[in-house]
Amino acid sequence: MSTDADESAGDDGFTPDDEAAEIAELRARIDELEEELADVTVETDDDQKSMVIVATKGTLDMAYPPLILASTAAAFGWDVTVFHTFWGLDILHEERSKDLKLSSVGNPNMPVPNAIASIPGMDRVTTKMMRKKIADNETASIDELLDTCFAMDVEMQACQMTIELMDYDEDDFYDDVTVGVGAATALEAMAEADIQLLV
Repeated sequence: MSTDADESAGDDGFTPDDEAAEIAELRARIDELEEELADVTVETDDDQKSMVIVATKGTLDMAYPPLILASTAAAFGWDVTVFHTFWGLDILHEERSKDLKLSSVGNPNMPVPNAIASIPGMDRVTTKMMRKKIADNETASIDELLDTCFAMDVEMQACQMTIELMDYDEDDFYDDVTVGVGAATALEAMAEADIQLLV
């Protein structure tokens, strides 16, 4: 003799109430997994390291440190900003960045005594020597490092106060440079960054 429950059960032995309960349980589990996934996504985003570099010098030797550090950090997936101010703006200037000089006066690592280094035209000589050494060593050029930084979405910022002070034309900077950035914006980015460097 069969019961009403037996009659309402399907071929698999489940009643409609059983199926509804199972569906409700699956939905609850899906909601729980979606919440966990959202938490993991937030944690992943928060784990991204960030770095802000302040570039203040525009000589050939001093253009390398911020660009090498920025491109390397970006290659590791870091969020990188380089704030260029004063002579550091020359690194972002399309024309001047191609002709950065190496100062031989007051540079203790230069194999040239200051008495000789101060002779007119010596900066051109030492710059030529350094460029040859860079080429012979197959070290990336400033142009190549800039291209790498732009390709890796490094935020290259130009200090607005310095642009006005030095009477630079914003159109002379590379297209991907962010102009109009003030000290307050730079400080805010530095405060939020994991690493802050002054070069």
